[in-house]
Amino acid sequence: MNNKVLRFVLVLLTTSFGITLNGQPLENGEKRPKLVVGIIVENMRPDYIDRYWDKFQDDGFKKLYNEGVVCTNFKIEQHIQSYATGTATLFTGVYPASHGIISPDWYDRVTSKEVNCVEDDYYFTVGADTESGNASATKLTANTLSDNLKVFTQGKSKVFSVALNTSTAVLSAGHAADGAYWLDEESGRMISSSYYINTFPDWVRIFNSNNYTDKYAHRNWTTLLPLISYEGNIEDDYLFEKGYFEEFKTFPHVVNKYVKRMENYRPIKTVPWGNQIISDFVSELLENEKVSDDENTDFLSVAFSSMDYENGSFGPVSIEMEDTYLRLDQHIASLLSTIETKFGNENVLVFLTSNTSASYPVDYLKEEFNLAVGSFSPESAFALLTSLLNITYGEEKWIENISGQQVYFDHKLIENSKVDKEEMIETAATFINQFEGVKITIPAHDLERGASGPNIQAHIYNSYNKKRSGDFLYALEEGWQPTYKFEKVNYTDQTHIPLVFYGNGTKKQVIKERYNAADLVPTLAELIGIPPPDRSAGKIIKGIH
Repeated sequence: MNNKVLRFVLVLLTTSFGITLNGQPLENGEKRPKLVVGIIVENMRPDYIDRYWDKFQDDGFKKLYNEGVVCTNFKIEQHIQSYATGTATLFTGVYPASHGIISPDWYDRVTSKEVNCVEDDYYFTVGADTESGNASATKLTANTLSDNLKVFTQGKSKVFSVALNTSTAVLSAGHAADGAYWLDEESGRMISSSYYINTFPDWVRIFNSNNYTDKYAHRNWTTLLPLISYEGNIEDDYLFEKGYFEEFKTFPHVVNKYVKRMENYRPIKTVPWGNQIISDFVSELLENEKVSDDENTDFLSVAFSSMDYENGSFGPVSIEMEDTYLRLDQHIASLLSTIETKFGNENVLVFLTSNTSASYPVDYLKEEFNLAVGSFSPESAFALLTSLLNITYGEEKWIENISGQQVYFDHKLIENSKVDKEEMIETAATFINQFEGVKITIPAHDLERGASGPNIQAHIYNSYNKKRSGDFLYALEEGWQPTYKFEKVNYTDQTHIPLVFYGNGTKKQVIKERYNAADLVPTLAELIGIPPPDRSAGKIIKGIH
């Protein structure tokens, strides 16, 4: 981000917050951390720690959990559980109703097309000749903790984010970061956006010149330990495990074959080599950027995402999942060693969490445990709804768009046809609510009126954004998952995610009280010694000091 834009952002944020920029001591008398490192592990269930504990080394997950503050009842409850919505909530301290990221994509009534939460053609890719860097945080309508940190230090704090996925990198970086980097699936390079930087750093050019994605594409994924060591998981050739392309589900995984079939580097993001690239890149960033070279607190978020879109293809009890976490444990150990050696344990505050949890595959739950779960087909359900609307109101395209478990009607058509809009929406919502697997449907007009009661669930109310959400929203029963004929969806309904604090200003303990994702920002603000964003909806987690 150039100085002119940065000054504008800082003035805007300062006006919004109304806070002073003078330094202040921490209330507990301790000095502020010189560096805050947020480790985000996408699709992480907290029970992975217990399941793989005996095979973890001492300096990775075990170090955080043995020496840190472990919050065992941390939840992220939103209408749409995704990397984008989860990251936005974790880093702003408000829910989608306020931060605006209601889903990775939503229907924009002004342009009459679906828009991505971070895609922005006003900005261009820095680091590759592709459009994967045409992104910004402009659709994020709330300020992040690191935005506030920038304001508090008058822009002196440095903020960076590194991730495999674009939305995670951008939404954790916020509006005023010094750099956000992610893996470009098309070029195989780590890239950024002109929203954050105008000149690509030389050290990133050098990193990309090593062509890590090509090298790892030609490296088969074999297990870290002998295959017999992965007891407690489903067998490698489990009948209901889908695997890559619903075909390849056993070790060794021939990564180059997957890359050629996809015709891009996305498969790298689904094997441990994706996390390896992120780990190596962060090491280079810490070595080459002027992080923690003054008394101001700097902020770095690091997101590990291997398994990525293939999480549903293998599931939480697969050998692939365990092997991914055993290797991730090594990367976390390496990161902790680097920052503690370089900056000192007393100067670094680390937190580990996730922006999504992971659900068990429907077939696994039905076959192994005979649970009352199943698959819901939006395509079939809404084809029938379309027929009902045409019979009831006439042959027209009443529905403009269906996405993200929400339905958008054509308001202009309804008005011109002199149809009662609320009646039509109520009719449609009631019809969809009759399908097996649908837990609830809520018309937008009920949410706008602040309706309450057993039929209005808080996680949906907190996710409804009048300018972006549909005319009615629906949620599925626990264990049910949407399936499409030609579309792969990374879906989860699980809300329990990990949260651990380690380092500066913390003491070893276990906190069992229930807290929510919005509570992370005010807690970090207190630990860093800065005011939380004004609209922060969360509360401070007690007992960390």
